[in-house]
Amino acid sequence: MFAVTATQIDADNPLNGLTLGERPDPEVPDGWTTVTVKAAALNHHDLWSLKGVGLPADRLPMILGCDAAGVDEDGNEVIVHSVIGDPARGGGDETLDPKRSLLSETHPGTLAEKVAVPRRNLVPKPAELTFEEAACLPTAWLTAYRMLFDKAGLQPGASVLVQGAGGGVATAAIALAAAAGYRVYATSRSEAKRERAQELGADAAFETGARLPERVDAVIETVGEATWSHSLKSLRPGGRIVVSGATSGQVPPAELNRVFFLQLQVVGSTMGTRDQLERLARFLVKTGVRPHVDRTLPLSRAKEGFAAMAEGDLFGKIVFTP
Repeated sequence: MFAVTATQIDADNPLNGLTLGERPDPEVPDGWTTVTVKAAALNHHDLWSLKGVGLPADRLPMILGCDAAGVDEDGNEVIVHSVIGDPARGGGDETLDPKRSLLSETHPGTLAEKVAVPRRNLVPKPAELTFEEAACLPTAWLTAYRMLFDKAGLQPGASVLVQGAGGGVATAAIALAAAAGYRVYATSRSEAKRERAQELGADAAFETGARLPERVDAVIETVGEATWSHSLKSLRPGGRIVVSGATSGQVPPAELNRVFFLQLQVVGSTMGTRDQLERLARFLVKTGVRPHVDRTLPLSRAKEGFAAMAEGDLFGKIVFTP
C-alpha cells in the first residue's frame, strides 16, 4: 500500500526524514480491524515526530498520521479515534492511561491507504459530514472540544481567548466556542488570519499581545512561550488557562506571583476520549459547524502539505486523500 513514512530523524530539517512510497499492509492483532482510508488530516504531531519528539529512531520506519476517516471491513463509514489506550487503566478515560499512545507513535499511522486500529476506536461517521471534514476531528477538533467543554469549566455566556488563530486546534476552538455562544477573542500576528478568525465566529481578533476589551474567563493556549505572558495577563481573577501545546517553546517565565495572587488556574489537556469524539461529531451535525480545510492534496503530494505546515502557511487543516 502507498504510505507516508518517517524514515529518519532530523530535528533541524524534519522533511529530510519523509519518505513516500509502498509499505506492507498493516498487521492486525486480535481485537483490531482495518479501515480503508478515504481522507487523513495532517497535524503538528506529524512534524514533531520527524524531529524525534515522541518517536525515537529505534521505531523507524513509522507510518505517520493520527487522523483518518474511511470505511471499515463491514462497509461502514467511520472516524478513527487515534488514542490507543485502555480506559480501565485511566480510571475510565483512555487519555489518562499511563501506557497510552497515539497512532504513529507505537503503531503505524493513518497517512496510508489502510490503517489497523482497535475495534473500539471506530466511531460512526455521520452522513452529514464528508470524509475530508470527518478526518479533521480526531486530533485538533477533539482537542479543542475537550479544552472548551471539559477542561475550561465555562458557563453559557462566558468569554474566551484563543491564542494563535490559524492552527488546527485554534481554528476549531474559535468555531466551537462561537457555536456554543461564548464571547470569543482571537490573536494572530497575521492580519489575514485575524480576518479569517472573525469569519469563523470570533467577536474580535487582535495582534498577538494586544490588550483585550475585557479580561476573559478562559484562554485556549497552544502556542507556549510567545503568548504565555499575554495569556496570564488576559485572565480575570480566578480564570483558567487550558494548554494543549507549546509550538513556540515549552519554558516561558511562570509568573507565579500573578498565578497565586489572582488565583489563576493552569490546566493541561491532551486529545479526548472516544465518547467525546462521538459527541463532537453529533455537535457538528446539530450546529452546522464544519472544519475549515485549508487545502486537500493527494497523499502522493504529502511533502507539499508538510512544508506548508512547517512554514506556518495554512489556516485550518490540511487533508490528504489516498
